Amino acid sequence: MLAALGRRDRRIRIASNLQSTVRDLQRRKARGRRGLALVEGVRLVEEVLAAKLPMKGAIISSAFERTARGRELVAELERHACPVEEVPEKTIAALADTDAPQGIIAVVEPRRWKVDEIPLSPASVLLVVDGVQDPGNVGTLLRTAHALGAVGTVVLRGTADVLSPKALRAAMGATFRHPFVTLEDAAFITWARARDVTLWAAAADGVPLHQALAKGKAKGGGPIAVIVGNEGAGIRPQLNAVSAQRVAIPLSQGAESLNVAVAAGILLYEVQRGR
Repeated sequence: MLAALGRRDRRIRIASNLQSTVRDLQRRKARGRRGLALVEGVRLVEEVLAAKLPMKGAIISSAFERTARGRELVAELERHACPVEEVPEKTIAALADTDAPQGIIAVVEPRRWKVDEIPLSPASVLLVVDGVQDPGNVGTLLRTAHALGAVGTVVLRGTADVLSPKALRAAMGATFRHPFVTLEDAAFITWARARDVTLWAAAADGVPLHQALAKGKAKGGGPIAVIVGNEGAGIRPQLNAVSAQRVAIPLSQGAESLNVAVAAGILLYEVQRGR
């Protein structure tokens, strides 16, 4: 009993500034400036531990620590020298991004990838996200790219923050394993040209996907970057202008469009299958 109280006092003493850090990291500029992000919920914290990323601290509710899974997770955090602060339920509720918080919020230092660390090969496929503004879609795009074997994801300007709490939840841990970089348009185009990356732009009025795949196979190998754009406006003109071809997914009569993450999944799967 005394040992448990000692641990609790130590947590509060060591991690007394965690709450202010969590509040600060709710802002995109602060996440970018500090190179940190917030993860909320048991599954995401477990994913961070599995990825062996540095953790700066965790806030837990009293009720969470009373559960078996909570005690196991807290013990694992302490084994990784992660400061843990126990707070009342109302504090977790005020700090959480979700309506029904699970009782744990952690501060993590995600890996910062450089574009040259994306492992390109002649058969590589990567995803490019242009101006997708919904963080749930952005997270799902990363999860999809990782699941379907894309070697990396390039995030262009106007896109929601990959490290926002909602995007991280939607990515379901893929953010901690899948290479992603944020670039300006000009830097991306220069990089793609220097590495002979062929750009395919998703567009409703593009070449039907099966025709694009046949044409691409006839031309031979080389990395392909699949670009998906803003949910309403689509891909910006300057990216369309430098793309080798605009590609469309044929839809049933009367269907207007697909969710951007669904479209990206189909495109990535078919391009991978056709390599």
